[in-house]
Amino acid sequence: MAHDIVFFLAPDDAAAAATRLWGPGEAFESVTCHFIEPDAAIAEWDMYFRAPSAETPPLEQLHAWRPWPEWVTAPLNDGIEVFALPRRLTRALGQASAAELEGLASRWSTRLRSQDGDDMTDDDLLAVVQGVSRLAAAAASTRGGLYSWSF
Repeated sequence: MAHDIVFFLAPDDAAAAATRLWGPGEAFESVTCHFIEPDAAIAEWDMYFRAPSAETPPLEQLHAWRPWPEWVTAPLNDGIEVFALPRRLTRALGQASAAELEGLASRWSTRLRSQDGDDMTDDDLLAVVQGVSRLAAAAASTRGGLYSWSF
């Protein structure tokens, strides 16, 4: 589980990869959250928009989801990794209605609560999803990409 996760906008993979050591900082518009698995969250969100449902799919189905988020920089011994969110997910998040974002946040909360119990993140997951949605909408207008940096 990553301690710090930052979803951020970047013009391209090279710019996103350059954030590897220190994170995106103030150079990129971003949304921060804590104590989640960013790759699993990205896959969960993508799955939700491909097949919306209030029901949390089984873990086996989530882990088998394709495409799984792609590394822009793979983790080394320090555990830092940068993922690119799939373009279709970026489009879906950027175009999502308030009700869709609420449904996604509810389902994601249910999964995290069932997996992590008392160790679940203290972040407001609806606010995280809404913030990432705003970034996704901006990515479409700037032709940039949406990324996740984590440590």
